[in-house]
Amino acid sequence: MADYIETARRVIQTEIDGLAALSQGLDDRFTRAVEMMLAVKGRVIVSGMGKSGHVGRKIAATLASTGTPAQFVHPAEASHGDLGMVTRDDLALVLSNSGETPELADLIAHTRRFAIPLIGVAARPQSTLMRQADLALVLPAAAEACGNGIVPTTSTTMTLALGDALAIALMEHRKFTPEHFRTFHPGGKLGALLAKVGDLMHPDMPLVGQAAPMSEALLVISQKGYGVTGVVDEAGALVGIITDGDLRRHMQGLLDLDAAAVMTRAPRTIGPEALAEAALAQMQDRKITCLFAVADGRPQGILHIHDCLRAGLV
Repeated sequence: MADYIETARRVIQTEIDGLAALSQGLDDRFTRAVEMMLAVKGRVIVSGMGKSGHVGRKIAATLASTGTPAQFVHPAEASHGDLGMVTRDDLALVLSNSGETPELADLIAHTRRFAIPLIGVAARPQSTLMRQADLALVLPAAAEACGNGIVPTTSTTMTLALGDALAIALMEHRKFTPEHFRTFHPGGKLGALLAKVGDLMHPDMPLVGQAAPMSEALLVISQKGYGVTGVVDEAGALVGIITDGDLRRHMQGLLDLDAAAVMTRAPRTIGPEALAEAALAQMQDRKITCLFAVADGRPQGILHIHDCLRAGLV
């Protein structure tokens, strides 16, 4: 087991060394690459074969989810019709550790024929890909983690990191916010964390007027199923809330009282545009199960802690 751990540490350290060399070697060509990608009217077409292709799919996905329209095109499929996906308005980001991958030939030729900007990423500056590219991003000379230079490890790690660096540089230039990210990533844990209160709240709210008798308030609490009811004034503004705790505190003569006499005034609320995660944190901190979403003093909906749980916030 100790030998396995030692191997793992050696692999990780080798890839760390490669990333350090990549970082130190960045120059104005990286800046030019970002500027070229910002100028694209269409999409960034990412392509690569084998392991570079797997990395390319991830880079395309990262670009697309952070505000840069992108698509992965398989180079072999490109030679059989998918070149039609690559237009004059696009930019090609082509990955190949050797820069001599034969399957890339038709794609490279297509970019040259139609003056489509081409950024090449490879470890050999004199390779075909890098000589044909409008801009060459050269990976530094670094040992593969396998020790014999056969298995793409350090090279793919550097390529992936370079793609992430491009995506984040583009994202920061565009001032891409979590709200924008939510638009492109509504599903999964990230989507849940970026969901708004307005996305999860229920517009059919339990509400009664201040003068409503408690018999009516109890009926509303029972019918709506949230365990609470909001109390509104004549203008429709939320002025209070009646919870189980309020009912227990007024058990004596409860049915002789009106809603205003029983309610807790100035209840905790949240805006519909707030993140649902913030609402959940407030409910957990206050040990409450519901929050009214309020805009301009008027209730817009009600959010139950179970809604947050169903959305995957925890």
